[in-house]
Amino acid sequence: MNDYHIPVLLDEAIELLKIKKEGKYIDCTLGGGGHTQAILDNGGLVLAIDQDPEAIGNAQNNFKIEILNKRLFLKHGNFAHLDSYIQEIGWNQVDGVLMDLGVSSHQLETSYRGFSFNKEADLDMRMDQSSQYATAKDLINGLGEKELKELFIKLGEENFAGPIARKIVESRKVEAITTTNHLAKIILAVRRKGTGDRSHPATRVFQALRIAVNDELNSLREALPRAVDILSPGGILAVISFHSLEDRIVKEFFNNKKKPIEPTEKEIQDNSRARSGKLRYFEKLKAESSYE
Repeated sequence: MNDYHIPVLLDEAIELLKIKKEGKYIDCTLGGGGHTQAILDNGGLVLAIDQDPEAIGNAQNNFKIEILNKRLFLKHGNFAHLDSYIQEIGWNQVDGVLMDLGVSSHQLETSYRGFSFNKEADLDMRMDQSSQYATAKDLINGLGEKELKELFIKLGEENFAGPIARKIVESRKVEAITTTNHLAKIILAVRRKGTGDRSHPATRVFQALRIAVNDELNSLREALPRAVDILSPGGILAVISFHSLEDRIVKEFFNNKKKPIEPTEKEIQDNSRARSGKLRYFEKLKAESSYE
């Protein structure tokens, strides 16, 4: 499973969830199954959700016994609908909900998915490629300069949004922008990597496109109150975010000023993608939804 995706803040998240034997838990973003495996190992039952059919297929192969014994239930879908999904399997409340946001290592490293500027691929970026949603290629070639600029600012917090949007519009007059490498080269023509920059110059634009294609922030906004509603008293909601837009939504929803749990230096050394991870957690103290 580590070849598919290395889960971030695994030990910390599992400790916070306080797994009960036969307790009911939701892994909102199955990915490679690392968090789900840990919950199962600690005696919990799991409903694991993922938009990506490849993640579901991977889990079907790796968790055959757990699925057969009805300790693990898999759902291909968007975690924004987690309250409906628990009803489908006969659950009313759960003891814990875990959201590990963002994109998986597998999605980044699978070239044909189009998530990474390091892999030559069609500009897709859909978490669920079976969906009819617009792709990143559709957005890059269909939006006007002003719309692209607003997208890169709002969802990528990109300081060079204007010049990049202008260059994209100029470039697509010559030929359509259809691949990850083509888009990355256009961005690099405007925004070179500076001294001390830890990330690639195309990172923020690619992030903005991925978030837009998958409507990630609205899914998170919908999922948070629904997760709280289905938690039993004393239940835990744990959210791992990877950029400020996600983290801000989580903080504002719970009006929480606690400092988040962050990866150790060792974890960052072992998995560089962990460096931006932040874990926030909340305990439902009463049935009427009060939080710690």
